[in-house]
Amino acid sequence: MDEKTGIRPHSCLIQNRSSVSLTGVREVVSFDENQVVMDTDLGLLTLKGKDLHVSRLTVEKGEVDVQGTVDHMAYSSNEAHRKAGQSLISRLFQ
Repeated sequence: MDEKTGIRPHSCLIQNRSSVSLTGVREVVSFDENQVVMDTDLGLLTLKGKDLHVSRLTVEKGEVDVQGTVDHMAYSSNEAHRKAGQSLISRLFQ
């Protein structure tokens, strides 16, 4: 983890569209057999496909492995997700 910014190194390795290994993941926000949504330091990462399942999750290290057929992968802003986890008082005074 970068001591100054608190950002973990982020990497993504996709093998044959059937196995994805990720680092730099803060949390798995949601998952089902068609979609896995993860919060990373670089934004929300959404994987879409078929028969997806999280085969390994190490929160302390920020590592996630996903198995299944990957059809789509996209990053989006994670600001709304992060703000949803804050208290009402902190959101009012931003």
